[in-house]
Amino acid sequence: MKKVYIIHENEDWTKHLTVRLDELAVPYEEWNLKTGMVDVQAVPPAGVFYNRMSASSHTRGHRYAPELTDQVLHWLESYGAEVVNGTGAITLEVSKLKQYLALQESGIQTPRTIGAVGAKNIVKAAETMNLFPLVIKHNRAGKGLGVRLLNSMEAVKDYVYGYDFEDSVDGISLVQQYIRPVDGHIIRAEFIGGKFFYAVAVDSTDGFELCPADNCQVPFGEDYCPGEDDSFMMESKFHVLKDGLPKNQIKQYEDFLKQQRIDVAAIEFIQNEQGEIYVYDVNTNTNYNADAEQEAGKFAMLALAKWLQKKLEKVPEKTKIVK
Repeated sequence: MKKVYIIHENEDWTKHLTVRLDELAVPYEEWNLKTGMVDVQAVPPAGVFYNRMSASSHTRGHRYAPELTDQVLHWLESYGAEVVNGTGAITLEVSKLKQYLALQESGIQTPRTIGAVGAKNIVKAAETMNLFPLVIKHNRAGKGLGVRLLNSMEAVKDYVYGYDFEDSVDGISLVQQYIRPVDGHIIRAEFIGGKFFYAVAVDSTDGFELCPADNCQVPFGEDYCPGEDDSFMMESKFHVLKDGLPKNQIKQYEDFLKQQRIDVAAIEFIQNEQGEIYVYDVNTNTNYNADAEQEAGKFAMLALAKWLQKKLEKVPEKTKIVK
């Protein structure tokens, strides 16, 4: 029997979707790839394969889950399987530098960013940029780890050469221009099936790496937040943009996602005081907030489950080998 196969490494992020799939009586199976194997000669089962792998898996002890997922996705795609958020998505999920390059190729503005390996090169990157304040963050992000707002070269050196410095799991640190939000909010636009669903404004006055997902609603000071990529460890304050986004902006983002072969995503951006918009993050493993959905009258996991259901209906009962 064909199914929806959910590829992930964290059950806390799949339970909201599986509840909706159960409601719709959609058959599914979870593939938890925190460990596992891939038989490249085996023919994949019939179904739809939805990738929900996260760049922050290493923070839960699942260091190589994205690497394994990448191999599994290549295997599925090589057999012509129906994959949602395939190799294009996992490539961007684990590298912000690749995100920025892809966004720039689509004419989408990003903050000025320099990638660097090693303390001396991080300091050199900050000297080269010479824009203060600036942000130092991880290329392969997770839960806001390693994100620092620094106001001077002295502060950069103190941090990079100090005991508090946190290196990225891939060894690449990003030195990035800090964009001050015009109203203290960052915007997170959600897309399902490659189409705009809704946008949430998140208050960034207490921190600039925030997560509006349910699992991120923890008090400030907690040492763990199980939310999505780049979530800051505090309670997020948010409101739904009732008027959505401008049509030209939506089209630009939808075109970008189509070009990158990404079906489910959240694009986060900041508008500065001059009205300029900078996209600083593409989350291909996205989550939703129940309070925001009640306010908007839209239910993303239900919409996602229905979209997956329609895709499953079109999939043949037996995998067609296209090798």
